[in-house]
Amino acid sequence: MIDVRTAVTAAYNYIKSLQDVIDSPLPDLRLEEVELSDDDKFWLITLGFDATEKNQSGILNYVRRSERIYKLFKVNSNTGQVEAMKIREV
Repeated sequence: MIDVRTAVTAAYNYIKSLQDVIDSPLPDLRLEEVELSDDDKFWLITLGFDATEKNQSGILNYVRRSERIYKLFKVNSNTGQVEAMKIREV
């Protein structure tokens, strides 16, 4: 079984690798939660970052500091592969 540090790194690398596809920065990206599933098959990793929006000139502006986006990553505890990324409602 992989350790929690490896699972968090996998989730972080996964979202960073998608940054050019989603065409948006990930300001203040940080670890929010970590949990091992009840059956020990998956690490559930939540990463959060500040929301951004484009104004009419196309320039990115930060939204209120308190508004964050949370993503939940399901990382296989044996292989270390990210198997899912979902929106994490708070």
